[in-house]
Formats: sequence, structure tokens, C-alpha cells
Amino acid sequence: MIRIAGINITENKHICVALRSIYGIGKNIANNICISAQVNPNTKVSMLSEDNINKIRDIISTLTVEGDLRRKVTLNIKRLIDLGTYRGLRHKYHLPVRGQRTRTNAKTCKKSKKH
Repeated sequence: MIRIAGINITENKHICVALRSIYGIGKNIANNICISAQVNPNTKVSMLSEDNINKIRDIISTLTVEGDLRRKVTLNIKRLIDLGTYRGLRHKYHLPVRGQRTRTNAKTCKKSKKH
């Protein structure tokens, strides 16, 4: 197994798909990482050389991923709650934040109220 950004990457997947297991890396960013590291996105992780893996690690180290990104998101939500904004209150009461209807939907949001 290869360890990138504190996450174990499985070796039997394509590199473009395997990079998505890192929090903060989606389809487009994974493709951009492969292009800038000059790696074919369809190669398996087990077929990569150490040089290619180091290039990918260097590129990912410049991005905000995993723990830093999770911390940033939670701090943004806490900031909204402390300011008392509408979005902050919706987060606080575990309701849908982005204008979805709550009369018939949003069962999972409303199920586990913790306030």
C-alpha cells in the first residue's frame, strides 16, 4: 500500500480513482494531479514508479486536503453559528441549510436532532 497525505491508497485501482479516497480530492483535481505529474490516469497504482509517486506527493502537499480541510470547514461552520446567521442556525438545529423543503423531505436531517 502507498501512503499519501496520511491515507493508504489501494494498489489495485487506477491512480485517478485511487486519489479520490483523499478528502478534498475529486474527479477534476485527480485528473489535474495526474496531468501535472505526467502520469497516465489509467495506470494502476501498483505500476507506478517511486519517482511518479514522489511527484504526486509533492503536488498534493501544495493542496489543502484531509485534516487541514476538515478543520477549515468546521471552523467556517462554527463561525456562522457564532455570528447567529440563518445558515448558522440551520447548522445548529441540524436542518437543511441550502433552501431545501422540509415538510416532506429531509427525514435524515430531522431524525437525529441533538439540540
